[in-house]
Amino acid sequence: MPVYEYRCQDCGKVSSFFIRSIGAPLEPVCAHCHSQNLRRRMSSFATGKTTQSVHDSHTSPSDPGYYSDPRNIGRHVESSFKRYGMEMPAQVRETIEAAREGNLPKEINP
Repeated sequence: MPVYEYRCQDCGKVSSFFIRSIGAPLEPVCAHCHSQNLRRRMSSFATGKTTQSVHDSHTSPSDPGYYSDPRNIGRHVESSFKRYGMEMPAQVRETIEAAREGNLPKEINP
């Protein structure tokens, strides 16, 4: 079931059309200005991200956006304990694992 995108030649906006089959007829009309003066465009597509690709995109705490992925906070804490040869306290380990499961500590929950 394809989705086709068209750019309106009158208003310049993009409209998307969901079609049940590739051979189904389509007479596109702009969803914004209702013009029929549209030109089909190459659609963008989504690609899935693997855990590794997410890690690779923000590899260092000095990279902008590193901490926008909350998993990196746990990774940074783990690497800090390892770097200094310290045993990570069980409570810290449990908090990191809970955060990876989507459960934030009570002090942080809104």
